[in-house]
Amino acid sequence: MKFIVASLLFLSAMLGNVFANEVNVFTSRHYESDIELYKKFTEQTGIKVNVISGEDGALQKRIKEEDKDSKADLYITADAGKLGTFEAEGLFQTGASSNLIKSVVPEQLRTEYWVGIAKRARVIFYDPSRTTPNPNLSYEDLSYPEFKGKIVIRQSNSVYNQSLVASLIENDGLEETKIWVKEFVKNFARPAKGNDRSQILAVAAGEADYAIANTYYIALMLSGEKGSEQEVAARKVKILFPNQKGRGTHMNISGAGILKHAPNKDNAVKLLEFLVTPEAQKHIVNNTFEYPIIDGVEPSPLISQFGLDFKQDLETNVSTFAKRQAEALRIMTEAGWN
Repeated sequence: MKFIVASLLFLSAMLGNVFANEVNVFTSRHYESDIELYKKFTEQTGIKVNVISGEDGALQKRIKEEDKDSKADLYITADAGKLGTFEAEGLFQTGASSNLIKSVVPEQLRTEYWVGIAKRARVIFYDPSRTTPNPNLSYEDLSYPEFKGKIVIRQSNSVYNQSLVASLIENDGLEETKIWVKEFVKNFARPAKGNDRSQILAVAAGEADYAIANTYYIALMLSGEKGSEQEVAARKVKILFPNQKGRGTHMNISGAGILKHAPNKDNAVKLLEFLVTPEAQKHIVNNTFEYPIIDGVEPSPLISQFGLDFKQDLETNVSTFAKRQAEALRIMTEAGWN
């Protein structure tokens, strides 16, 4: 009997070691290129990456319900506000920022609970055949009466817009941002609707003079992945990087955090460290058209053609977005931003 028990314990330990050579990723990023990147990680380390994809709400619900029984190690999503919400709800554990990560990822783009793996710029799009904007235009300027009926943007429930307004609150104060939002909404060319590509298409079609959207959307259109009509439309517009005389253009992130009950924490850290290597960063920026999180890697040519030396707002810590998003959404809806 003792021999059988000992054998079972040995077998259990061996199986545990086998299963430990993996990392379980829950992600709301829907990029096939990410899967290719995980395969490269497996080839280099021997650590298998198991991926569960879904919408943020559904994944968060599952993680909460499974609690200590959850097998999830890493949660990957777009937007610092979402990561901050996970952190605030106690779903992450510390340890995401290893010494290696701290040495390459700026402090403003990470916490002890999560780490940025790519940057996203939210900018102004315009058609140069119809308008020539002031190169020193700021987000704050877009509330001026001269822009009445000229701006398109997606709805207030867009987390990208909530983070943008959250950054304005952080920099300009709540009361001043309330006034800004109220006047900004008056300048909409149409009720807020659609995704970021819809805003760019509206400018290309002459429905508005200015659109606010993330840069990677135009690269996606220019790549031809969304069809020839969108590629042609994208060629009509240009990018203006706001706030170049001030704090710089609003930057958000895609990022990842280690979940509270991660069974394979060490492997999760290894995957995070891999994602911020030059090799992985080059793969990310050339497939998702985001900006690199580390120095020494250039964006995709589809993005870099619009400028590489623009001033990025890297002073506003992205961890503040989650803390300000509830306030941001409230003043947006109060101002009639549907």
